[in-house]
Amino acid sequence: MSHYHLAEINIAKMKGVDINDPIMKEFVDNLDAVNTLAEESEGFVWRLKDETDSYNATSLNPYNDEQIIINVSVWESIETLEHYMYKTFHSEFLRRRKEWFQKFGKAHTAMWWIPKGEIPSMVEAVEKLDYLQKNGPSELVFDLRNKYPAPNKDKTKAK
Repeated sequence: MSHYHLAEINIAKMKGVDINDPIMKEFVDNLDAVNTLAEESEGFVWRLKDETDSYNATSLNPYNDEQIIINVSVWESIETLEHYMYKTFHSEFLRRRKEWFQKFGKAHTAMWWIPKGEIPSMVEAVEKLDYLQKNGPSELVFDLRNKYPAPNKDKTKAK
């Protein structure tokens, strides 16, 4: 049994000028359903919401760019996150992402292991993605193509 959970951040640059642009309507109209699905999925632990505790984080703007939206979540494992991403209604939005989002050109998803019970801050998540973009995948932070297993608890005690 792991003593860690998987934290992840993903960002996307919208084709619209902001989340209210008409090109984003279908995506926005389905956000609540996709977020509910995440929260009801096996292995889901937590996800970032804005300060009004609305159902999404689209008002958060850590990049000072109205076209970039972020998502930060915590899952029990890589497998439970991937099941949600690729085996549920969410996969339809992945398949159609080019309708709403521009090609980003660099890493847009980062994952890292956190001790169970901890929740990453938005700042920490942005820093992890920045680290991945600058340094590539490692045990510290990785992506979906280069996955690393959860740390061995015995190793972490020695530090």
